[in-house]
Amino acid sequence: MFLALRELRFARGRFALMGAVVSLISVLVVLLSGLSTGLVNDGVSGLKAMPVTAFAFDEGTMKDNAFSRSIIEPDQLAPWRDADGVEAAEPLGVSIVNSTTDAGKQVDLTLFGVDPNGFLAPATSSGDGIAGVNGIVVSETLADDGVEIGTVVTLDRIDVELTVVGFTEGQATFGHVDVAYLPLETWQLIASNSVQPGPPTQATTAAVDYPLFSAIAVQAQDGAEVDFAAADRAAGTTSMTLTESFNASPGYEAETMTLSMIQVFLYVICALVVGAFFTVWTIQRAGDLAVLRAMGASSRYLLRDSLAQATVVLLVFTGIGVAAGVAMGAVMPDAMPFELEAGPIAVASALTIALGLLGAAVSVLRITRIDPLAALGGRR
Repeated sequence: MFLALRELRFARGRFALMGAVVSLISVLVVLLSGLSTGLVNDGVSGLKAMPVTAFAFDEGTMKDNAFSRSIIEPDQLAPWRDADGVEAAEPLGVSIVNSTTDAGKQVDLTLFGVDPNGFLAPATSSGDGIAGVNGIVVSETLADDGVEIGTVVTLDRIDVELTVVGFTEGQATFGHVDVAYLPLETWQLIASNSVQPGPPTQATTAAVDYPLFSAIAVQAQDGAEVDFAAADRAAGTTSMTLTESFNASPGYEAETMTLSMIQVFLYVICALVVGAFFTVWTIQRAGDLAVLRAMGASSRYLLRDSLAQATVVLLVFTGIGVAAGVAMGAVMPDAMPFELEAGPIAVASALTIALGLLGAAVSVLRITRIDPLAALGGRR
């Protein structure tokens, strides 16, 4: 690396300019990674927190926004509970509502109707679990909106009053709306359109004739493989794994595909910019390389030297860009769904370096065609 290091020292301006471009690309990659992770968590953190293997929806339901489209009959639940490899299967009701707190604050909620004693019941960071037909456990992020334990939330148009009894552990959202967990029977009362204003009571929930729900949450046994196709045929459902069900959240697929496309273009731009720089750089120092060839240096030695130079530039300035991106991410406003995670940032940084090296490798291949005679005046 003797030649590579000397060139880095004596052409500081050019390499600094190239490095600044790499750093800016790295900053954008980190910010997009944080925004992508934040949007995913803001869209489906409520689903991600569930100990679920798959969800089953009514057969023929369109997969986009399936949670709000699907209607499951009670007799479709039994085949899933009896399926081989299934530990448990529980009903889940999902609906998005507008509401107002007793302090006059308007909040949107995604109601998750669950069995209070089942595996879908949320763990709480404070307060109690789901207790009573009018109690709800809400996302911890709602505390930033002034919601606290004991807050009464009134659902718009139907004037149903629900009382906050606890907060989830961490963020719980669906479709960028905070989740409120409540007993399934209360959810069915609300979905039946026969609810009366005021807080639900045990008598009113018992009197409603609405046994339907939105989906079946399936939990597989440890190490077991569930024959989802067979269970779907028996139950008349269409199942999706937990990860696949994320696309059933409103806007999830469009958001993630858009950000992924932008990231891909950034990687391509990085490879092209680095490749163009080292192409010009190789042309400018062709005479020096020819002298080395004339002195007996092999093409492999020159290629290794040039790639080492590109590696130093990419590692140093990608590191600077990542550090700057993390610092910028730390001061992002709370209203922006932004969250930095080490894994996605490491993958994005590695891809930036790898594709930059690919661009550099393609550009410096011209070294193998340098004629030693050029150094001896053979072409003059």
